[in-house]
Amino acid sequence: MARTNAMTLVFPARSGNESLARVAVAAFAAALDPTVEELDEIKTAVSEAVTNAIIHGYPDRDEPGEVVVRAWIDGDVLTVVVEDQGAGIADVAKAREPLYTTRPDLERSGMGFTIMENFMDDVEVESAPGRGTRVRMVRRIKSSAGAPSAPAH
Repeated sequence: MARTNAMTLVFPARSGNESLARVAVAAFAAALDPTVEELDEIKTAVSEAVTNAIIHGYPDRDEPGEVVVRAWIDGDVLTVVVEDQGAGIADVAKAREPLYTTRPDLERSGMGFTIMENFMDDVEVESAPGRGTRVRMVRRIKSSAGAPSAPAH
């Protein structure tokens, strides 16, 4: 199926910009007419991915790097990609384990990938030390016009 719409957002890896990404992707996803619950889950997953890019991608820089968020719609499927060109992840499998963190000093640390995996249909992570990280998340919107509708009562 061909992409029916796409967006790209580029911003500095600064704390607080995860809100910008969350709101932008939510507004973009609204074209699929998701339920409030679906939209909340998408926003949370995007926020976690962007927060990871900000905190872990560029941990020791005076000037922040960039975070790139791309999203597109194929039928009733939303795909969101969050990328940074930062530190990268040495062991992606270990990083995806619940409660694993390289930053135990941070509150709520170690649950980002678990949250993304619970709220999205598919999550792929590509990363290499010193080369950045790319997180691709896919969510089928069950309530969208392209999906089967619920039976009438």
